[in-house]
Amino acid sequence: MSTTPPSPSSPPSPPSPSSGLDGLRFAFGTLTVLPVRVTRWDRGAARGGMLAAPLAGLAVGGCAAGLGLLLLLLGAGPLLAAVASAAVPAALTRGLHLDGLADTADGLGSGRPADDALRIMKQSDIGPFGVLTLVLVLFAQVAALTQLYGSSWGRGALAAVAGAVAARLALTLAARAGVPAARPEGLGAAVAGVVPVHGALAVAAGCLAAAAAGGALLGPYDAVRTPVAVVLAVVAAELLLRHCTRRFGGVTGDVFGGLAETAATTALVVLCLG
Repeated sequence: MSTTPPSPSSPPSPPSPSSGLDGLRFAFGTLTVLPVRVTRWDRGAARGGMLAAPLAGLAVGGCAAGLGLLLLLLGAGPLLAAVASAAVPAALTRGLHLDGLADTADGLGSGRPADDALRIMKQSDIGPFGVLTLVLVLFAQVAALTQLYGSSWGRGALAAVAGAVAARLALTLAARAGVPAARPEGLGAAVAGVVPVHGALAVAAGCLAAAAAGGALLGPYDAVRTPVAVVLAVVAAELLLRHCTRRFGGVTGDVFGGLAETAATTALVVLCLG
């Protein structure tokens, strides 16, 4: 999905006319498997990429909703549509977010000191905490999407998109200034602290406005419930972020994956309530 990440000590790049495009390339090239070539690996590109992360989520969520709706159109039931909508984000990230969630669960569940926990997270195998977390999270996502698709195709599709956007918004907020990296290398270190707080808040406000607009297409109740789901999703991710920062001393690429899955699952569960 990505090549060698930039060094966290690299100085910020000066603005250039292509900086916005470089940020989009960074976002889509590192957060999806879409054939986007990342041309810059410096901190400036990383900043633009993390600010643009919700746009990558919009593309992933659109694909997830599209496949779910196609199956419904072909006569499949809500359960199969839900499985497809949950599978697409995993496929479009090569399962890296789910892998990060499992590794984070193993690190937190180990109860070991930070260095030992980080070593456990870096191992290629998945422990019992990781397996259990993956099973419960995927079941929760599929169950929520099944209920939403069963309610209406519009609510199911909106949830698939909102969950994917909320997942990437959690990454934008986690990459804000002041959040340290747990290791000096890796993608986590490359993007840790690159996003100005005001920039992260502006992106969050834009995502909430878009969520309200998308929900309004289904009615006033969804116009309120959808942004509330996004807010609660990033709150859940923020709680996990703070816990991981205390336990590990900062963030890693695995933690970012865990934050994305936590936010997506929270958004879906909230949307199926009421």
